[in-house]
Amino acid sequence: MTDSLSESRAPDSRAIALRFAALAHPARIEILKHLSASRCCSCREVVDHLDLAQSTVSQHLKILVEAGLVRFEADRQRSRYAVDHAALAGVSAALDQLVNACCSSR
Repeated sequence: MTDSLSESRAPDSRAIALRFAALAHPARIEILKHLSASRCCSCREVVDHLDLAQSTVSQHLKILVEAGLVRFEADRQRSRYAVDHAALAGVSAALDQLVNACCSSR
């Protein structure tokens, strides 16, 4: 692989890996499911649903936001969170491409 090709793919690979890593925890999967069921939620609503400590949920939400899978919006004194459906669809497409690329060479 040439240097220019590997450099052009590196940011995409890093972004994909960051999103996969964000999905690699059961609590974050449950948070995404809960957020997907409603338009948006506060951290408190997620805490109440999952029965996890507020600090734990906050940390998981931070990871999901940093990975670009969840959008954050300040709403007066509450923070509102919502799934970024386009980003999640992008993860699905990236996984599909990876599987197809790896399996097609067999």
